[in-house]
Amino acid sequence: MDAQERGDFSEIPILDVSALYGDDEAAILATAATLRRYLETIGFLYVTGHPIPRADVEAVREASKRFFALPEEEKAKLKIDKNFRGFLPFAGSTIVTSSVATVSKPNQSESIFFMHEVGADDPRALAEKPLQGPNQWPDEATVAGFRQTIERYVDEMGTLARKMVRAIALSLGLPSDSLDRHFEQPTTFLRLLHYPTQPQEEGLFGSAPHTDYGFITLLAQDNVGGLEVKNKAGDWVPAPPVPDSFVMNVGDILARWSNDQFVSTPHRVINRSGRERYSQPFFFDPSMDEIIEALPVCVPAGTQPKYAPVLYGDYLMERIDKNYHYRKKKAAEAAGA
Repeated sequence: MDAQERGDFSEIPILDVSALYGDDEAAILATAATLRRYLETIGFLYVTGHPIPRADVEAVREASKRFFALPEEEKAKLKIDKNFRGFLPFAGSTIVTSSVATVSKPNQSESIFFMHEVGADDPRALAEKPLQGPNQWPDEATVAGFRQTIERYVDEMGTLARKMVRAIALSLGLPSDSLDRHFEQPTTFLRLLHYPTQPQEEGLFGSAPHTDYGFITLLAQDNVGGLEVKNKAGDWVPAPPVPDSFVMNVGDILARWSNDQFVSTPHRVINRSGRERYSQPFFFDPSMDEIIEALPVCVPAGTQPKYAPVLYGDYLMERIDKNYHYRKKKAAEAAGA
């Protein structure tokens, strides 16, 4: 690559995506072309120029702070369930599937997960399909306005994510709607995270070095910092907070879908700031029952795809089951039954 060697970067670039919300085709294509360059060479960027109000981002952060300030027994009422919705206590995950580090110590964070809403009477929930069920919400009396705040934000983030899906399609020379069918019932996660300040200890991280599983991640971070991205030289490049931006990155399933044309870059979180850190990653992934196979446009003539086709739901569940302690415990209990 002439403009920038793949993986050789010293800062995270910024992309103004305002054109994606308009109808100037030349501007949209130019934005998509720049996006492609960033996804091929770095796998990370800051997204600016979106219309999501700062007040809505901050409202989620404030709601998150209020939830994590609750007594442990109150948070435990929403303990994460079989459908991966709810509260994950401190040190509740260890990223053993990391392809970039040998991880033996649990992440120094607590979190609460909200996925795509599936009613208890939805056929997917009634059939007990994986990850299909209602979200768990704190009582209105406990954290007033929480659900409305989260649902408004998820709706806004879903719109932004769909704009990025279309930009990714255009960036590959495909029609803008060519990937849309894979996201008719998207698998989405909003994870609210609280990272207490951590001790300096070998192998201890707020979030250990890893790549994300899915399609794209759109992260709102507070002003504490601590996110770092690994370049080809093995250096950890800071991704400091940029006002009114989301950090976007390629997940493993997009890398796989693009036949590794787009790079899923390792990243980590270390919070030694002396302050509490709060972040809110939004993960936008295909429908659970979609088959993901290399896009023909990404497979050079005369070569074979690097990866066999995979059912997204199977791929995701394998990673969740290995990395989250409560899943491993349930699997062990089932095996012993």
